[in-house]
Amino acid sequence: MNMMIVSEPNRHRKVPIVSLEELTAYAWVVWLGLILIFLVIEIFTVDFTFLMIAVGSLGGLISSLFGVPWLFQLIIAGVFSIILIFAVRPPLQRALRRGEDPTKSNLSALIGLTGTVVAGYGGTSDHVKLANGETWTLRTVDGSVVALGDTVVVSAIDGATAVVAPIERTAP
Repeated sequence: MNMMIVSEPNRHRKVPIVSLEELTAYAWVVWLGLILIFLVIEIFTVDFTFLMIAVGSLGGLISSLFGVPWLFQLIIAGVFSIILIFAVRPPLQRALRRGEDPTKSNLSALIGLTGTVVAGYGGTSDHVKLANGETWTLRTVDGSVVALGDTVVVSAIDGATAVVAPIERTAP
């Protein structure tokens, strides 16, 4: 390691000069630190993106142990990370989602429910009582008027309003 004497105010202080070769020799420490950081981030996100970057950084770490120059280590880590993100991450995400509960929840559970038009607070037929027992303000999809007692199906939710479409009645 070479030493350099600094200018007048700090004339007696020697500052070490780090060469690029010495920096490349300790690149494995940087790669190890990056791998640990990416793994900690992955623990909190569980999206597999940072896991793929950590494994790509492992390629950079291995290449640094073989003495590959710093720029090529970055290229190797980047290429490995991109390949892993596009080739390995999607199947891992599908496998993770395979065990999800397929039951719809929240507003998505209301889409497709049937209901009966009921009188609102002002006596008009502007509310619908859904099959799950909830009563919502209604608006029809096409702006048509529905009569009291008509059966409708929810096609969307707009704020606190159920957007409904009338179900055609067939003659008995």
